[in-house]
Amino acid sequence: MDVPLVEVRELKKYFPVRRGFAESGAGFVRAVDKVDFSINKGEILALVGESGCGKTTTGRLLLRLINKTDGTVLFKGENIYNAGKDELRNLRKKMQVVFQNPYSSLNPRFRVGSLLSEVLRFHNIVSKSDVKSRIKELFEQVDISVSSADKYPFEFSGGQLQRIAIARALALEPDFIVADEPVSALDVSVQAQIINLLKSLKEKYGIAFLFISHDLNVIRQISSKIAVMYLGRIVESAQCGELFRHPSHPYTRMLLSSIPVLEPKKSTYRRQFKSGIPYSSFTPSGCCFYPRCEYAMDVCKYVVPQLRIISGSHRVSCHMNNGFGLD
Repeated sequence: MDVPLVEVRELKKYFPVRRGFAESGAGFVRAVDKVDFSINKGEILALVGESGCGKTTTGRLLLRLINKTDGTVLFKGENIYNAGKDELRNLRKKMQVVFQNPYSSLNPRFRVGSLLSEVLRFHNIVSKSDVKSRIKELFEQVDISVSSADKYPFEFSGGQLQRIAIARALALEPDFIVADEPVSALDVSVQAQIINLLKSLKEKYGIAFLFISHDLNVIRQISSKIAVMYLGRIVESAQCGELFRHPSHPYTRMLLSSIPVLEPKKSTYRRQFKSGIPYSSFTPSGCCFYPRCEYAMDVCKYVVPQLRIISGSHRVSCHMNNGFGLD
């Protein structure tokens, strides 16, 4: 059996909360709480949920940009948190990131060609004489004119800058890329271009992606699998088509009901849900979603539902799926 490219087991990240500048701790924000999933080579796993649910923190933990509280992250079977300085530097070549805002992720003082050449030279990817030819290849891969290498970031549109950010990630020939809301700040037409670019890179080079987003319309176009996250926990995961056809967690249904449609009355999942803003610093003792759930029972207040398989690879964390089922 093939080993997953990326495997996450019981991953946790708790941030301490203090009452004041000099006072002792007042608890923890459970940003990521016992998260499990795996990503195979050439696969796109979409991590979806509301703002503040822990999506970006999860992505940063996978790249060891921040340290975990507990749990395991395996890359090609090796625990990245056991890697030393030199080993981690080698891992950086194979695990890259594309941030949400290219304006802040690209240094405005450097020409974009210099930004790419700096990456190539630092990691000794190519010889000094081959740097220009490699930059040319990277620009061609993301459909940017090679003549643009002498321009500064402010001279590009948002879509062009995101292509350059993707080119910088590709410079190290990675096997895995965390794409953190890479199209949320772009116009719809430009979003489609970036999505098609990422899909073509996956097909051509076999790159695996963790695609973080809150937009289910975007997720539907690009993902192989979907993991739905709420208050730091995975509440449902399935193949993309399966999840859209048979959403089984009330929170997933709530997300689907929020998708804008031309005729709301014909929407399959259009229904009223309890209002309320979730706070990760005040996680309920039982099911984290029960305060907003129309199906909530007494058991939901005290017992945390386990992520169970309901069919094939479709997993759901809900007491209603333990012999009750959703209507």
